[in-house]
Amino acid sequence: MRGQPLLSPVIYREKMAAAPVMMPYFGQQISSKSDLVPDWTRQEVSTGTTIMAVEYDGGVVIGADSRTTTGAYIANRVTDKLTRIHDKIYCCRSGSAADTQAIAEVVAYQLGFHSIELDEPPLVETAANLFRASCYRYREELTAGILVAGWDKRKGGQVYSVPIGGMLVRQPVSVGGSGSTYIYGFMDANYKPGMNKEQCMEITAAALSLAMERDGSSGGVVRLASISEEGVERRVILGNQLPKFSTH
Repeated sequence: MRGQPLLSPVIYREKMAAAPVMMPYFGQQISSKSDLVPDWTRQEVSTGTTIMAVEYDGGVVIGADSRTTTGAYIANRVTDKLTRIHDKIYCCRSGSAADTQAIAEVVAYQLGFHSIELDEPPLVETAANLFRASCYRYREELTAGILVAGWDKRKGGQVYSVPIGGMLVRQPVSVGGSGSTYIYGFMDANYKPGMNKEQCMEITAAALSLAMERDGSSGGVVRLASISEEGVERRVILGNQLPKFSTH
């Protein structure tokens, strides 16, 4: 109106944002723009998950489910949690999706330069120690549980566990994530030293299927990979092809 000072665009937007708004469908009163979006959109993306890795004579088998969540909302049903670090070194990720992706990218970058300096493929133990160093250094800021697995000419197939906090330990079979609680007993009863690749593939698929039946944060498809001197062989088992354990 004539004679009244015009509001600047910034002040006008602030006044508009502060004004109460009635949602036409829900009928709820909101006082800020952040209230327009559901709570799950402000939750951290998590791979609250089931991951595992098993050594066999000549290589390793790794596997994971594919569900990614933000709070109670399933953000992605077909996430790939088996992350390539080098040609014959992979990691399985659990915890915060952002944290684990960032660490995996940094380690892959460092390992690539290390391989160029050596002029040969890096060792699996080297990759595991790089993960351990990052997870321990930033243990107060990160939520990341990592399984590092692969094959090298010095020690063959190896599995290393780097839980939250930055500890490092080599294990013939290791499980992680929220669904691991349900399959420790299953693995203790069914895993035997000296199993071949196909047997390890079967027991990994069965264990992941069992965890997905019971853990609400695990689901989707099962992704498997076998890593040996010959290279990497990957498989995907769809949800309707998984073994069933429940009677209902």
